[in-house]
Amino acid sequence: MEWYLKCLRQYADFSGRARRKEYWMFILFNAIISFVLGFIDGLLGLNLLSYIYALVIFIPSLAVSVRRLHDIGRCGWWYLLPMVPFIGLSALLAFGSFTSSAAIILGLAALGTGILMLVWFCTDSEGGSNKWGPNPKEEEGMNIEE
Repeated sequence: MEWYLKCLRQYADFSGRARRKEYWMFILFNAIISFVLGFIDGLLGLNLLSYIYALVIFIPSLAVSVRRLHDIGRCGWWYLLPMVPFIGLSALLAFGSFTSSAAIILGLAALGTGILMLVWFCTDSEGGSNKWGPNPKEEEGMNIEE
């Protein structure tokens, strides 16, 4: 839970690095909270709590994802890579040249970029310091246990 709260404390901090454990513990607690809120919303017949939580957690999720990319030596802008196939889809629809083969290609591109992001988020930290700061695993005084 401490890792989740750490991400919330760094609400809009897009600088620095986030190690794997920080990112995945945030994702885990986010999924648990979303599931519980979805269950409560289902009992109440609303979607209000889930939408409010999604809105509140959007910026911290984006920030920890960017910091995670920094940790492996990638620029945070790479987080936008999975949007490229959807931008292509929008362009094809706008120009009226959408075909089934284009849908297959864009679908495979979306799948490929999603897999690439998953691999990057599972990749170990870049050793030593990089241009986004020191390796969080190597920082002295880390008060959160492995």
